[in-house]
Amino acid sequence: LTPRAATLLVSALREEFPDIPIHVHTHDTAGSGVASMLAAAQAGADIVDGAIDSMSGMTSQPSLGAIAANLRGTDLDTGLEMAQIGPLNTYWENVRSLYAPFESGQLSGSSDVLLHEIPGGQYTNLLFQSKQLGLTERWPEIKRKYAEANIVLGDIPKVTPSSKVVGDLAQFMVAQNLDATDILDQADTL
Repeated sequence: LTPRAATLLVSALREEFPDIPIHVHTHDTAGSGVASMLAAAQAGADIVDGAIDSMSGMTSQPSLGAIAANLRGTDLDTGLEMAQIGPLNTYWENVRSLYAPFESGQLSGSSDVLLHEIPGGQYTNLLFQSKQLGLTERWPEIKRKYAEANIVLGDIPKVTPSSKVVGDLAQFMVAQNLDATDILDQADTL
């Protein structure tokens, strides 16, 4: 979700449904999650999701601390004090360190998610699956094939389980050196 898309979406919903609560959720895979949540709030969202700083970013939600800090002193001030967030952040950072062996291995955001549209929840699962399939070196190709597979499947809404189906097809295409034309032409025999 880009800031511009958040503004357009929330503004249109607010205009059409002025009395219905609007709750916006996004992942921070592209690195623009805080800006998107600020834009959604400014456009009229009643609730925007964030995660405690130590658990935020990448395929998680945007930083709650950054959202609160950016809204401080505005008419959208959350009332959250950084002094309140700090101890929680420390606690969850320590807890998270216990689970470090189970992390996906993703070390940074990935702005190319705006091109291939792999949902945040699917991104790390697909990354892990690609490693298990021996396709680690072909991860950039898998991401490109995800967009291609999505079109082959009809540009479907990518939520669980449909995002998994798109991801499975993308990995199959990479593993078998296929493109969209091959899938369509050979659908009966694949």
